Amino acid sequence: MSSNEKTVDLAEKLWTRLRAGKPAGGRHPQICGDIPMSIGRDGTWFYQGGPIGRIELVKLFASVLQRDEEGGHWLVTPAEMARIEVEDVAFIAVELEKTGESTASVIRFRTNIDQWVELDENHGLRVEHDPETGEPSPYVKLDRGLEARLNRAVFYQLVDMADELKEPETGKMRIGVYSHNQFFEIGTLEAGE
Repeated sequence: MSSNEKTVDLAEKLWTRLRAGKPAGGRHPQICGDIPMSIGRDGTWFYQGGPIGRIELVKLFASVLQRDEEGGHWLVTPAEMARIEVEDVAFIAVELEKTGESTASVIRFRTNIDQWVELDENHGLRVEHDPETGEPSPYVKLDRGLEARLNRAVFYQLVDMADELKEPETGKMRIGVYSHNQFFEIGTLEAGE
């Protein structure tokens, strides 16, 4: 399969998933392929190599951003679809709010485009570790297959409010937070650590 055929195939799969099989008006949007837009690791949006300085424009593009099953990012409108390059994830969580206590608490994150998301069963938390340094990279799931990486300050806030749960069978200590009566794991410690 050629690169162009693979792009078309991915775009059609994404469009079918987004529209539950049948496109509005009976037709798929035109596939424009890759465009010279990208998102850097720090959440900065670029067009033709230069940063997009207007946050309103970034929010507009972000409102039509989707992620396919293979991790590709697409700007999807009813008329056109175009793939963009994303270095890590499209957004950064820059603020954390916690209300309530214990397991009934609610944790919310604000992204770099002022979007709030609550940590819940549909917006889970995952932590990847760099294989060389062991440094954690925490992510919160957003809608449309997207994610936001927690910045260092927000991650430290999250760790500061973490609880420990000991698994009786293994003795392993799970470290995490509660939100919406659900435990979200940040990391683990083996017995004796």
